[in-house]
Amino acid sequence: MTPAETGTKAGDPATNPRRRRRGLLIGGAGVLTAVLCAGGVAAFAVTGGDGTPAAKAAPAHTATIKRGTLQGSVKATGTLSFGDGRTIGSATGGTVTELPAPGATVDTGGKLFAVDNKPAFLLTGEMPAFRSFESGMANGPDIAALETSLKKLGFLTREPGNRFTGSTAAAIKHWQKATGQEATGAIPFGTVVFAPGPVRVGEAKAHLGDQIGAGGPLLAVTDTVKRVDVDVKLSDQGVAAAGVRVGIELPNDQTTSGVVSSVGVPVERDDKKTVVPVVVALDDPGATGALQRASVTVSFPSEKREGVLSVPVSALLALQGDRFGVEVVVKNGPTKRVPVKTGAFIDGRVEISGDDIADGERVVVPSL
Repeated sequence: MTPAETGTKAGDPATNPRRRRRGLLIGGAGVLTAVLCAGGVAAFAVTGGDGTPAAKAAPAHTATIKRGTLQGSVKATGTLSFGDGRTIGSATGGTVTELPAPGATVDTGGKLFAVDNKPAFLLTGEMPAFRSFESGMANGPDIAALETSLKKLGFLTREPGNRFTGSTAAAIKHWQKATGQEATGAIPFGTVVFAPGPVRVGEAKAHLGDQIGAGGPLLAVTDTVKRVDVDVKLSDQGVAAAGVRVGIELPNDQTTSGVVSSVGVPVERDDKKTVVPVVVALDDPGATGALQRASVTVSFPSEKREGVLSVPVSALLALQGDRFGVEVVVKNGPTKRVPVKTGAFIDGRVEISGDDIADGERVVVPSL
């Protein structure tokens, strides 16, 4: 039997002298050696200084050979927040007479602010409001956005369109009555503000009583639902794709999950590094608690190996040449050093294969 195949029994008097191992310099497995060193594994030869088999001490630490899935991950630092902010201004000049409190949420149909005691209401739409809404106006997508909001609020019964009709005017009157406005069937410019959805007020850009001109900034707003923005290195961009599920580590030692909702084009940041901006939608925004803005760690799944045997990286032993092995614990007998082939190194474990290893066996983990 060779030294790589047999050992001495635990507790044998021959194990009392501390065995001597000489460092092994691996030539053809330079990359593997680097990985082992990074994982805290010391590489030793299996013979003593005089070429005789090294004596073994009773194993103090062991681990189990497990069959299962090894799932790698790429980690990146992201920012939990309510998303990019944007500024809402008044279409008309005058005196600021009403503003919402910071942190307030304004839904579709809600009042955003008032200038000269004339309220401005939030409606849903991508196109900014740029004109009055009244009979005889030219067709346009802003009319469709107005009618979509009126239908959502329950004031329009037909399908929205881009033409101002009698039913549009009737729906406007119902809405005006419900919100305390004069029921004219027309909407003066500056009365509505379009946004993609409900908004959360971040801060006020003006104060009550301020005199502002047309277009003057009033509020900084964001989305109402928290999300995570994360920059992914160009070298890791393959792991980031819309629909990919990710893990998220919060600063309070809690974890949650999410899904990639969008992947941007590569951009160069202020530090001259080119990255891919990624947005992650949270599965449960409530899991973030009272956090409004915080640094988080996002884990993107990468390499995956299914149905493989694996052990902790620290259980690997360097055999002679560029071979590696593990020291298998034999019940009521000596430990046995078994040569193995290594595969993927993932999250502190290494894939192994060989003729004399099996799921559930225990291997020695050297104490360094």
